[in-house]
Amino acid sequence: MKAGSVRRPVHIAVLVSGGGTNLQALIDAEKAGSLRSGKLSVVISDRKGAYALTRATENGIDAVLLNRKDFPDKASFETDLLRELKKRNIEVVILAGFLTILSETFIRSFPKRILNVHPSLIPSFCGEGFYGLKVHEAALARGVKVTGATVHFVNEIPDGGEIILQKAVSIRKSDTPESLQRRVMEQAEWKLLPRAAELVCADLIRNQQTEQ
Repeated sequence: MKAGSVRRPVHIAVLVSGGGTNLQALIDAEKAGSLRSGKLSVVISDRKGAYALTRATENGIDAVLLNRKDFPDKASFETDLLRELKKRNIEVVILAGFLTILSETFIRSFPKRILNVHPSLIPSFCGEGFYGLKVHEAALARGVKVTGATVHFVNEIPDGGEIILQKAVSIRKSDTPESLQRRVMEQAEWKLLPRAAELVCADLIRNQQTEQ
């Protein structure tokens, strides 16, 4: 890189299946300047009617629907997904409540470039079948006193990739799965995900500058 030149922010894609509250945390962080090494370039949903697409459009971010039900198999879905990502020169992919499990082949296209946020302190209450309220129901049923959230890199094992950041959240005696879910989002997920995105994007920029 030439002296004095400024490296553009890393292009980020956010994959979402639902309302996109974690997406909103990323949007807010970008607007506040705490997510500055990355740029939210596209939001892609695998579910028709996902409010995340509305959030994206309202904030000037490309919104793309790839309805999983419209594809005969995962391979064809991932082919179109990769096409959308490559079209925008996406370098980092963030899974923010994305319910389609990505194949090992897809994951190899973005080595240590795919981030996921999970609503527990991995390795507790994670892996196949643990998502959404199911995680918090399991934590309450087990009687643990502390839960939280984890942002990790995605590999071929569900919730099995290298941990980037974690934050603990205390469980209250009065908690329901719904109240616990909300507090974990507010106190952990919405704080961790933008921080992790900034860390990964800043590190990517530093590595590319060193190589050049």
